Amino acid sequence: MADLPDAIDGYGPVRPFGVAAAPVPPRPPRAPVVPRRLSGVNGLRDAIAAAGLRDGATISFHHHLRNGDDVMRQVLVACRAAGLRDLHIAPSSLFPCHAALIPFLRDGTVTGITTAYVTGPLADAIRAGDLARPAVLQTHGGRADAIESGRLGIDAAFVAAPAVDATGNLSGAAGPNACGPLGYAMVDAAHARHVIAVTDHSATDLPRICIPATRVDMIVSVDSIGAAAQIASGTTGRPPSAPGRAIAELTARLIAASGLLRDGFSFQTGAGATSLAVARALAPGMTARGITGDFAAGGITGPLVAMFRDGLFNRLWDVQAFDLEAVASYAADAGHLAMSAAHYASPARADAICNRLDVMILGAAEIDRAFNVNVTCAGDGRIIGGSGGHADTAAGATLPIVTTTLAAGGFAKVVDRLTCRTTPGATIGAVVTEAGIAIHPSRPELADRARHAGLSLVAIDDLARRARDGTRVGKHRTGDRPVVAVCEYRDGSVIDVIRA
Repeated sequence: MADLPDAIDGYGPVRPFGVAAAPVPPRPPRAPVVPRRLSGVNGLRDAIAAAGLRDGATISFHHHLRNGDDVMRQVLVACRAAGLRDLHIAPSSLFPCHAALIPFLRDGTVTGITTAYVTGPLADAIRAGDLARPAVLQTHGGRADAIESGRLGIDAAFVAAPAVDATGNLSGAAGPNACGPLGYAMVDAAHARHVIAVTDHSATDLPRICIPATRVDMIVSVDSIGAAAQIASGTTGRPPSAPGRAIAELTARLIAASGLLRDGFSFQTGAGATSLAVARALAPGMTARGITGDFAAGGITGPLVAMFRDGLFNRLWDVQAFDLEAVASYAADAGHLAMSAAHYASPARADAICNRLDVMILGAAEIDRAFNVNVTCAGDGRIIGGSGGHADTAAGATLPIVTTTLAAGGFAKVVDRLTCRTTPGATIGAVVTEAGIAIHPSRPELADRARHAGLSLVAIDDLARRARDGTRVGKHRTGDRPVVAVCEYRDGSVIDVIRA
């Protein structure tokens, strides 16, 4: 974890994590939504002009096509052709396919990025200093709150729409590039000054409407918005290792011992291979005990769809589909429900779904002896992601469990000092590794239940010592290097910075 400066060039004053924001007046009641009227445009250049975009504008995108997105590249090509510069882009997440954006950073078309997750060559370019201003890494809930509160104002939201009907309603449930619920774009569409749908498919009847036509200003048809086949990418499409399977089985036993596994149970997993294996390990126990959960939530995956269809959950609350099985379920299953990113995880919403979770399964690039978690940087300092919903669900769930091996790629994962802090340790309930389970000291009742169930517990300090054997120590950037990214907690405070 880095020492935080008082202010950062290109970002401004820093409010450190744990320091309350200055009091602000209560938010005024939200004005009624004024239905928008669709205007005809002929291509992206025409839409950009009609939206009145100027140098320095903030434009947003969503990541439901994940590593298959091509809308962002097409829009920035059109912006550069229109002579726009100094743009601030605010995509909900960025993937390896967005390496295509690097030239726009280098020529000054894009000088600012705010997002919840970035990985791949673009992340490497940010760390190398190709972006003029520090990138801002938010949480999914923090991004939604920043948009709804006006702290992140959006001049134009470009929505990659897999299907559009004749009225102008948008859906992610149909078309050749169907991607599932458009949960992140819902927030942008509700608050951006201009909403521009970019689509490659017109439909007569939509199985689901994600964004109503009353929130859309323009529709642009393109040859292709991307490749939905690339939605399942990275660890999402990878089977767990043998240690990962062992960790999943141990985690399922801990959940059963916790007392939370009962009728009405609510559950979410991350998209990592081990996290997904936990869902598979949990299903037989729920079936054997006749347990029907209330809902599974989050980025929905095939294993959760299977549990829902087997009657183990009554509903699925879905902000994005992580694989094509989830995409198909959203189109076909009435109990598979879409939620906006704000409904999912906004810290300003008491009714957020993340606050109703019994158990959340989280991954980790690193976890320290105070249970602080890093999912933003690798041990060698590379940017490999960001919070996404990690910090949001850790804060909201009754029992957030981190699952991780002791080491990976030659680097220890249970460490004395994090390369970057993403999620505060006070919000973590337990960490499960192939070497055993460590329970946070604030959870003595959970530790007692685990022991009573015959589970062997280990101290987090012991896990750290074992993880150090035969591994390398992560690189920690010194304070004299420039800040290339600012990591915000869900309340907008700065929890860490990343240096070049």
